[in-house]
Amino acid sequence: MKPFARHRRLRSGENIRRMVREHQVSPDDFIYPIFVVEGSRIKEEVPSMPGVFHFSLDRLNEEVDEVVELGIPSIILFGVPEDKDACGSSAHADEGIVQRAIRQVKERHPDLYVMADTCLCQYTDHGHCGVVENGEIVNDESLRVLARTAVSQARTGADLIAPSNMMDGFVTVIREALDEAGFTHIPIMSYAVKYASAFYGPFRDAAHSTPQFGDRRTYQMDPANAREALREAASDVAEGADLLMVKPGLAYMDIIHRLKENFHLPVAAYNVSGEYSMVKAAAEKGWIDEREVVLETLTGLKRAGADLILTYHAKDAARWLTNRA
Repeated sequence: MKPFARHRRLRSGENIRRMVREHQVSPDDFIYPIFVVEGSRIKEEVPSMPGVFHFSLDRLNEEVDEVVELGIPSIILFGVPEDKDACGSSAHADEGIVQRAIRQVKERHPDLYVMADTCLCQYTDHGHCGVVENGEIVNDESLRVLARTAVSQARTGADLIAPSNMMDGFVTVIREALDEAGFTHIPIMSYAVKYASAFYGPFRDAAHSTPQFGDRRTYQMDPANAREALREAASDVAEGADLLMVKPGLAYMDIIHRLKENFHLPVAAYNVSGEYSMVKAAAEKGWIDEREVVLETLTGLKRAGADLILTYHAKDAARWLTNRA
């Protein structure tokens, strides 16, 4: 018989498979999204996202305490305000919902790394990520509001600013505003490559941020484009981003890999709401093994090049990975 490769030699048992495994997922990789709302005694499940809840501030501690106990090092906070207006002014209010949540979390868990989503869609009455004039989302006026928002979030204790708006120049303007306000130490995790994706549907239920007219295709990227992703990321690197994000994750693993290969910054992947909800729905039907599918998905994102993963699966995955389930 002609000699041939015996690849199975390194798959013969669990110990050898563990020893030669190329990529490992751990709770250290996770950033857990949390939605905070006005009101009291609120812990309401998002209908399209089983296991994900809206929390009022008086119920927020129980969620954050669990995150810390599970060894997840970071959260990202999304606020759902009571009052919205055309320019999203509550996004930069010192007593805004996210600002109060940041202060509360940092007082209770000073070592937890708290990221602040910096966008306007939850705060505007039209649901777009910027200021609207004559039916158009205007870029430069939106930047001014976003810069104020980032400074407000940093002032209340955010460890990192995560701008997700996809306005041109947002990293430059936010970096300048943070530096001028004395927050030179606060990093920016840019949503550098954010596609106009159909996978965001459940998030819009959670954030109450569905556009009231049109769509977001004039500022979020066309899903068909890959080279454009490199141009977007290169701009953000030049403007001073400290980390780069690709959103969504699963349908864009090639983009995660391209960023990893082309830039020397940490790369984050957002395992978004639609990806989460599809797994949950199939698991509830008994069609898939939720644990195995989730861990395979997260491993795939790591293999593609993600250093960090924002995922609604974080708590479950942390339990599975540390044998707490």
